[in-house]
Amino acid sequence: MATAKKLPSGSYRCQIYDYTDDNGKRHYKSFTAATKKEAEYLATSFKLEETATAKGNLTVGKATEQYINNRLSILSPTTVRTYTGIANNQISKIAKLRIDSITQEQIQVFINSIAGTVSPKTIRNIHGLLNAVIRTYRPNFALKTDLPKKVQPDIHIPSDDEVKQLLTYAKGTELEIPILLAAFGPMRRGEICALEASDINGNIVHVKNAMVKAPDKSWVIKAPKTYSSDRYIEFPDFVIDLLPEEGKITNLHPNMITDRFANLLKKAGLKHFRFHDLRHYSASILHAMGIPDKYIMERGGWSTSSTLKTVYQHTMRGKNKEINKRINDYFESMQHEIQHE
Repeated sequence: MATAKKLPSGSYRCQIYDYTDDNGKRHYKSFTAATKKEAEYLATSFKLEETATAKGNLTVGKATEQYINNRLSILSPTTVRTYTGIANNQISKIAKLRIDSITQEQIQVFINSIAGTVSPKTIRNIHGLLNAVIRTYRPNFALKTDLPKKVQPDIHIPSDDEVKQLLTYAKGTELEIPILLAAFGPMRRGEICALEASDINGNIVHVKNAMVKAPDKSWVIKAPKTYSSDRYIEFPDFVIDLLPEEGKITNLHPNMITDRFANLLKKAGLKHFRFHDLRHYSASILHAMGIPDKYIMERGGWSTSSTLKTVYQHTMRGKNKEINKRINDYFESMQHEIQHE
C-alpha cells in the first residue's frame, strides 16, 4: 500500500499508479486529506475498486455510480439529478448484482417488479440508464427487455377563453409576464426564469439559457440542453412593453411558477392544467393559423415534430364534436333533399 506524505499545507497526499501513456510516461492518481490515514484510505479504496472492476466483480450499483460520476462534466444538472434519483430509488433494488453475471431474465423480472409503481415513460428512462451502464462495463451483453407499452399522454390544451380569463386574473401580478412569454412565445419555465433584459433587442428575445435544479437541489443557469432550444423569438409590442429594461425578467424560479400558477387557476375558477401546457396552447394556435411545422418548431425550440403531433391529436379531439356535427348535418341535409324529390 502506498504511504501518504505530508504537504507544506499540513494536509497529506497519497499517490497511486494509474496508467502509462503512449509515450511511456507513468500517470498517478492523487488523494489528499486532512490526515495520513484518510489519504491512504482513499487511495486504497480506489485501488480496490479498480481491481474489482478489472476482475469483473463490479456490481450494478457501483457501475451506475461510476457511470454517472464519469460524466458529470458533460451531463446537464437535470440529467445528473434524474440519473441519481433512478440509481437511488429503482436501480438500488438490483444494486448488489454483479455486472459480469447479471442475466436478461433478472433484468426482466426487475422491470416487471416496478411496472405498476411508475409510469411506462419512467420505466423506459430507468431501462435506458441501466442499458447504458451495462453497455459501458459489459459491451458484449445486449439487452432485449420487454417494456410496457407507451401510454398516450392526457394533456390539456387551454382554449382562447381560458387563456383570456387567466390573463385577466394574472394582470399586474408576478405571473403575468411568465404567462405571456409561455402562451405567446412559447417559452419554457426554466427559460423564462433565466431571461435577462440584456437578452432582449427590440421585440426580439434571445432564448439562450435555462434555470435548472442542480444535483444539490440549488438553482443554476446553464446553456440549453439542445441546439434547437437556443433561438430568437419575436414578441408583439404589448408583451415587450411589460418587460423590465434591466436585470432579470422575473425573480421566480421554476417551482415557484408551478405552485403559484396552480393557485392562480383556482382563483380564476379554471380547470387545473400545467404551466407547460401554455406552450401547447401556443403551438396549437400557430397550427390552426396554418403556420408550417418547421417554423413552429423553431419558435418553440422543439428538435422533433413528435411533441407537435401529440398536441395536434389532442387539439383535434377537442374539435371532434364540432366536426361530427358538421358531417352528420351534411348527410341529414342530403337525406332531407332525397325525401322531398
